[in-house]
Amino acid sequence: MRFATALTLLTIVSAPAWASGDAKEGEKVFAKCRACHSVEAGKNGVGPSLSGVLGRKEGTLEKYAYSKAMTEKGVVWDEKSITAYIADPKAYIPGNKMIFPGLKKESEVENLLAYLKSLPK
Repeated sequence: MRFATALTLLTIVSAPAWASGDAKEGEKVFAKCRACHSVEAGKNGVGPSLSGVLGRKEGTLEKYAYSKAMTEKGVVWDEKSITAYIADPKAYIPGNKMIFPGLKKESEVENLLAYLKSLPK
């Protein structure tokens, strides 16, 4: 992992991103995710549904074909792990099949987390 990427991840992971996000703004940020993900339970796209993602073990949503890397990481999705993953998906879980390069703005990550937390479970 390059030093700059590691430093970015360390900065983002150590920040309390979930403390100050805005769900309405997060819904706008989610537009970047919508091409592949839905927030409707049971509705997978190119990527798995993100409905109820908080608290879910990675790679376990039924009826979605995850990469081997995603099923073997051992992550339970919480604010910290989602923050690290969404900042740089390929660095956090090498070999995963998500092609999204990551959110680089801390405010976007905070807002996306607030939006995901606001969804019905």
